[in-house]
Amino acid sequence: MKATHKEREVLVGNQIITLEPGQFVTGRKSLTEELNKGMKPKHKQSEISWWRYLNNLEKWQMLNIKKTNKYSIVTISKWVDYQENEQQLNNKRTSNEHQMNINKNVKNVKNDKELFSSSNEQEFAEVFQFYQLNLQKGVSESPYNTELITQWFDEWGQDLLMASMKVAAKAEAKGVKMVEGILKNWKEAGVKTLEDARKYETDFKAKKTNNTIPFKPKRVKEAEDNGYNYGF
Repeated sequence: MKATHKEREVLVGNQIITLEPGQFVTGRKSLTEELNKGMKPKHKQSEISWWRYLNNLEKWQMLNIKKTNKYSIVTISKWVDYQENEQQLNNKRTSNEHQMNINKNVKNVKNDKELFSSSNEQEFAEVFQFYQLNLQKGVSESPYNTELITQWFDEWGQDLLMASMKVAAKAEAKGVKMVEGILKNWKEAGVKTLEDARKYETDFKAKKTNNTIPFKPKRVKEAEDNGYNYGF
């Protein structure tokens, strides 16, 4: 997975794509195959994990990702500056400096692995697996949906995002549309915890029946849910 050093055309499926310097074409499967290549089985990551890492780099403004339903074009930020600096270093580098840089790069790779091996990756994998098993059936896989789920996970965390998906799954919804609507309603209502979410769904259900019970995030007593199990 290397960025092009000059403008060139590449064939992706039946489409010709023009790449500018500092760009490359990738996708979840090709990204995973390349990054997992040569790694021990226990260190290999899933497609969604590698894709999430790439999106983190975009969030940190290290690159930009232009997504389509079939592929993504990645543009490395400040590519020209990196190439100029690398050329200057190459002109001055001695054999000893070269060895020192190798050692430094190895250390950086180890640090990157530690950074990307954060505890919430397992939590995110559980959320995405629930989505795949319960909401994605019959829905075309889309990088856009993956990006949405990533953003929601960062904003809401595992518990609340999983709870919203369970509400959608109970309603036999498919895809991300209903989850998006649930999270929007929760945000407007001031939902911050699972208890808030349970009370909101209880009040919402009652309101659909008599249209008189509003949601109140600040409650004096724990709300009763009349035995209805939302799954969270």
